[in-house]
Amino acid sequence: MQQAALAELGSINTLEALRAWRQRYLGKQSPLGEISKGMGKLSAAERPAMGQRINAVKQLLEQAFAACETELQTAAQAAELARDQVDVTMPGRPVQSGRLHPITQVLREIEAAFAQMGFGVWESPEVESDEYNFELLNIPANHPSRDMWDTFYVQTPQGADQVVLRTHTSPGQLHAMRYFAPGPTRVILPGKCYRYEAVDATHDMQFYQVEGIAVGDNITMADLKGTLAQFAEQVLGTVKIRFRPSYFPFTEPSVEVDVSCTFCQGSGCRMCKHTGWLEILGAGMIHPTVLRNAGYDPEKMSGFAFGLGPGRVLQLKYGVSESRLFFTGNVRFLEQF
Repeated sequence: MQQAALAELGSINTLEALRAWRQRYLGKQSPLGEISKGMGKLSAAERPAMGQRINAVKQLLEQAFAACETELQTAAQAAELARDQVDVTMPGRPVQSGRLHPITQVLREIEAAFAQMGFGVWESPEVESDEYNFELLNIPANHPSRDMWDTFYVQTPQGADQVVLRTHTSPGQLHAMRYFAPGPTRVILPGKCYRYEAVDATHDMQFYQVEGIAVGDNITMADLKGTLAQFAEQVLGTVKIRFRPSYFPFTEPSVEVDVSCTFCQGSGCRMCKHTGWLEILGAGMIHPTVLRNAGYDPEKMSGFAFGLGPGRVLQLKYGVSESRLFFTGNVRFLEQF
């Protein structure tokens, strides 16, 4: 049996087969186990010799098993290392880096353009009181001009002041001017705005806006025109610009500023409604009432304000007809910028 066991052990090449061999030759049901059970049938004189022989065979097989197990484990480990070996000379996998969203990119470009003209950046809250969003901007309650903004109202306890999601960044004017008054100020206020309106190619319920104000001694409409012309040239390149009379409750006089359509080069298309022009922002001289509400004396100080949409700037800059594409999460589209 010893010779048969050792001969069979020499042909084993897997750990599973080795465990089966151990059970077959060293387990309780093995021949050695059966012989051990029959020791009681032997005479007292025969038992010591038989016990010594059984122990010697068992010890020999256990040593052979341990040696074979070590050899098979070493071979298995070497095979696993060879299989999982890494070639350190191969080039690594390229790490895909993130990128800034196009809106963030154009906001930074806008901020840089106005920074060169001396404007700082001011942040204001997106949730505003009705007073700041409307009344202090010369838009009293129940005034028809409120129809220009479809507003999201925040639910508040009965009797509390009305709170809204700001419909424009203009409330930030008041925060900035009240901080700097009675001294001069020149800041832009980028941020998100919210309006309850139909979504189309150029409008959404949530959008970005950049407000800008400049208040000081003897600031005129000419300063406003020069500032906006310089901005358009720096951000959009060589485009024509025109000013049209308009109406905003918080500026007087008020204008809307158009640039020549970059889609059709001014010849007329669907985007510009075949006029050759696209509106880019609204602006005007800050209304005396707003200046007074902000802590300035309109007899001594004057200023201008403007509000533009970074989404529209993106459309004009890159020829994208649908502003909604910037917020669909389409990575293939966003990777182009």
